Amino acid sequence: MSASFIVTRDPDAPPLGLEGAVAAIGNFDGLHRGHRGVIARAQALAAKLSRPCILLTFEPHPADFFAGQTVIFRLTPPDAKAAQAARLGLDGVIVLTFDKDFAQSPARVFTEEILHKRLRLSAVVAGYDFRFGAGREGGPEFLRAEGERLGMIVEIVDRITQDEEGSLEAVSSTATREALERGDVALARRLLGHPYFVRGTVCHGDKRGRELGFPTANIALDPANRLKHGIYAVTIEVDGKIHHGVASFGRRPTFDNGAPLLEVFVFDFDGDLYGKEVEVAFYGFIRSEAKFDSVEALVERMRLDAKEARRIMADGGVAGQSA
Repeated sequence: MSASFIVTRDPDAPPLGLEGAVAAIGNFDGLHRGHRGVIARAQALAAKLSRPCILLTFEPHPADFFAGQTVIFRLTPPDAKAAQAARLGLDGVIVLTFDKDFAQSPARVFTEEILHKRLRLSAVVAGYDFRFGAGREGGPEFLRAEGERLGMIVEIVDRITQDEEGSLEAVSSTATREALERGDVALARRLLGHPYFVRGTVCHGDKRGRELGFPTANIALDPANRLKHGIYAVTIEVDGKIHHGVASFGRRPTFDNGAPLLEVFVFDFDGDLYGKEVEVAFYGFIRSEAKFDSVEALVERMRLDAKEARRIMADGGVAGQSA
């Protein structure tokens, strides 16, 4: 993320460098192809107006707020969302806190007090299904009318109904979550327009993988993550370099059936990853998690899994430090 990229929360005024911005507004969980349509429209408008372009989003996710706990399988936690926004060429992210006062505010308070007076946006772009205000009273038509009243350009982007291969798929965060819950990372990739990925800090495990000849980088994911437990072909980004690998996500039923953990065996890598921030992207599902009758049977299957992961990455033409 460049030094010029601005991330701020609940500002009282436009941050320096983001005055008169064009904002793409929404939850943007996953930053999938539908979201990118909204962002692309905002960027085109910003270029036309010679204005900065930002993502305006909300935390916590409204569904989590109303449930009083984390219930949403987040495709892009806040830090990952900001990193992706920077990669897409946006100038910054403004995060608004979704709390009781925000949830109970009339739609007009959002448009007039926040968008117009506080953030002083020159234009906003939203998706066809964007709702806001108490009782979700505000929608696209209300937003358009408010834009005319306040002198703020408003554009609404229609629904995208095809995935990258042209198949008729509902491009949505919900459809992507459902695909990941089935382990269908290939469909998730088509819907997102990029591989599903997670970020985390490599933590110490029980060193069992090392004893078995497969030392792993272990990452604890959010408890709300509902990716199907199983074995995947992955890439792992370490210190800006991308390596291929094979990953297990699950409870290790052969040993302890413990808390879910992501364990990544990095191909052709010899180094200390403990404490490092890494990004793991999922490219192929190999098999479901299984309990083996012996450690020897597990190790033999792990060798086959690693071979299959290498094949998937090679056939997919995925660039990396190893093949």
